[in-house]
This record gives sequence, C-alpha cells and structure tokens, in this order.
Amino acid sequence: MSQASENKMGVMPIKRLVLSMSLPMMISMLVQALYNVVDSYFVAKISEDALTAVGMAFPFQNLMIAVSVGTGVGVNALLSRSLGAKDQETANRSAENGVLLAAISSVVFMAIALLFAQPFFELQKATPEIARQGAAYLRICGGLSFGIFLEVMFERLLQSTGRTFHTMITQGVGAVINIVMDPVLIFGLGPFPKMGVAGAAAATVLGQIVAAILALVFNITCNHDIQPTLKGFQPSGRIIRQIYSVGVPTIVLNSISSIMTFGMNLILISFTSTAVAVFNVYFKLQSFVFMPVFGLNNGLVPIVSYNYGARKKKRLVEAVRFGALLAVGIMLVGLAVIQLFPAPILGIFEASADMLRIGVPALRIISLCFVFAGFNVICSSTFQALGSGVLSMFISIIRQLVVLLPAAFLLSLTGNLDLVWLAFPIAEVAAVCLSVAFLRHTFRTVVDPLDAQP
Repeated sequence: MSQASENKMGVMPIKRLVLSMSLPMMISMLVQALYNVVDSYFVAKISEDALTAVGMAFPFQNLMIAVSVGTGVGVNALLSRSLGAKDQETANRSAENGVLLAAISSVVFMAIALLFAQPFFELQKATPEIARQGAAYLRICGGLSFGIFLEVMFERLLQSTGRTFHTMITQGVGAVINIVMDPVLIFGLGPFPKMGVAGAAAATVLGQIVAAILALVFNITCNHDIQPTLKGFQPSGRIIRQIYSVGVPTIVLNSISSIMTFGMNLILISFTSTAVAVFNVYFKLQSFVFMPVFGLNNGLVPIVSYNYGARKKKRLVEAVRFGALLAVGIMLVGLAVIQLFPAPILGIFEASADMLRIGVPALRIISLCFVFAGFNVICSSTFQALGSGVLSMFISIIRQLVVLLPAAFLLSLTGNLDLVWLAFPIAEVAAVCLSVAFLRHTFRTVVDPLDAQP
C-alpha cells in the first residue's frame, strides 16, 4: 500500500503525529478540566456542605467514567491494531460491539444510582444535609448516565482512526454547555428553576448528551475508515473478549481510584468535613495538570497500537519516548504553579480561613507527586496499546491500595492531618519504580521481536 493511501499513523513523522493527534485532545481535556473547576466554583457558592457532597459523589462518578473509558480503550486498541494489520472486518465489528457494551453499561449504572444514592452517602458517614444534597446530585448524574457512556464510545471511535480534532469539538461543545448552564440551573437564572446542587448535575448530563449526539454525527459523516452497520448485527464473543482483554484492566485501574477516594474520604472526615472539601478541590485542580497528559495519552495509544500492528518498531519507540518527555514537562509546569500559588488558587473556591489552613500545605505536599505521575501515565498508555493492560492494573493496585491508603491510614494515627497528604508522593515513587521495571520487560518481550520479519 502506498504512503498516500496508508493511515497517517503509519507514515507521518512521529513528533508531528503525536502533537497533531494529542493537541486537540489536550485542548478539549483542558476545557473539561475548566468545567470541573467551574462546577465546584459555583457549588462552593452554595455552601461548604454542598462542595463536600459533590466531593463524596466523586467515587461513584469516577466508577462510571472508569467503565466507559476502559471499554473505550479496549475498542480503541483493538480497532487501531486491526486497521494497522489491514483487518477491516475486525475493525468494523469492534465498533459495533463497543456501542452495544456502552449502552448496556449505562443501563446498569442508571439502576444502581436510582436505588442506592442515599445509602452511598450514609456509608461515608456524611451528615444528613450532605447526604441529602449528594443523593440528589448522584441520582441525576447516574440516572442519565447514557450521555457519558455513548459520548466516550463515539469519541473513541474517532480517536481510533486519528480524528482527534473532531473529538476536541465534541468535548469542547459539551464542556461549554456545562459551564454556561451551571450557574443558570444552580441559581435559577431567567426562566429556569433554582436547583442547587442538582442543577450542577443537570448541567453536566446535558453537556454529555449533546456531546454524544455530535460525536455520533461525526462518526456517520466523517469517519470513513470504519463502516459499522446495524444490519444483521450480532454480538461477538470473540470481539468482546478482545475488547475487555485490554478494557477490563483499564476499568479496574480507573476504578481503583474510586476505592482510594472513598477510603480517603473516610480517613479525612475523621478529622473534619473541611478536609474532605479540600480533597475535592485538589482533585478539581489537579485535572488542569493531568487532563493535558491524559489527552497526550489518548493521542498516543492509537499511534503505538497502529505501529505495533504494522510492526514498525522504530516509530513505536520514538512515540513512547517523545510522549514521556512531553508528559514530564507538563507536570513540571503544574508543580511550579501549585507550589507558588496555593492560597490564591484555593480562594477561587470561597475558601474559609480553616480551609486555607488545611489546604495550603495539602496542595504543596500532594503536588510533589506530579512529575512521577506524568511518567507513569505514559507507561500505562504504552502497556494498554501493546495489549498488556494488566500491567497498568497491577501498578495502580500497588500504588493506590497497597501503598497510598495504608500509608494515609497509618499517618492519620499520628493525629497530624498534614502528614496524611505525604501518602500521595510516597505512593507515586513506588509506582514509578514498578513502571520502569515493567516497561523494560515489555520492550524486551513484546517490542524487540518486531525487528524480526513477520
């Protein structure tokens, strides 16, 4: 096949390719990070209890995101690898089965959210007022979860074929709708009712649904590398197993952060609910640093998968190396900003004197993990793209469940809240040691054999 007819992931110079595929994703994810912060900005104006309620809802929301993104990563890796190997049939079936899995997942989470929202907050020892506001928020986000599941899946189909500019548009439109509608629905501006915390949830799902519809339109009109069809469609056990061979480790990997957040909420609320609010604010702020790296990750996975399928080792290695350098550079900038300006940043969220007292050292201590985390994200994307997602899962289990939570609990026994935050950099250092070891093993066993002729 000539270079003119081959997908750009196999022929474009690597640095330009990584930037062209990642920059749109990085921009769109920065916009998403902005609406996460705007969400909390307006919620904080209701009360600190409202901010805490949204923070306590995060583990469940993150679980939905984990399942949607994990399934999407599995489809992304299989579809890109199939295109690289010129297997059009598998590429088409991957898209069809991926959409089915997204729809089924949304129904499951809708049922769970509607039935168990209130007990979820009571389990976290929330006060009655925090539980009431949190349950109202979660019933809307979970009850209309089809928006996030279909948005992620349709966007992953676009990413799999290198059309990341289109995903930048869909995510950007969804984020802008969320940002605009947040104050409108929270405070009841114009003809809209005042919904409080529930308004923040309604704005979120509205943005997700519009983004999903737009992503579907882009797939139908612009994504000509795949031709999925409903005619004669039947679920394929073979395709679903291949999707989840990468997707399940990714789901578990991302779900682990829900367990970690749930555990940290329990540890922190034993000090004060303000500590939980600070933890929630940190997660919103860190998204400004991590989201560009996740955008880089999303652009890198199909590049590595495609060139692995095409047995182009030099391009694969160059992409991973360049991605790691970019990720660490982004994290260094984020570290500098948070170390220098923690108090003004917290002031965005109506921080009280008590919140500043807790939050300033918290942000400075936790952000020490940023540089290590950037390298770990790129290692994780490499494992996923090469079909070794289980390694990412193992590292995440060690980092968040074996090191971070036990360390935070043990440090909490000192009665000094500032020491609890040290668990984050401790865990990230442990993870980077494992990532280096696994990366060397993966290159030796999976990448180096590509030198041999197929």
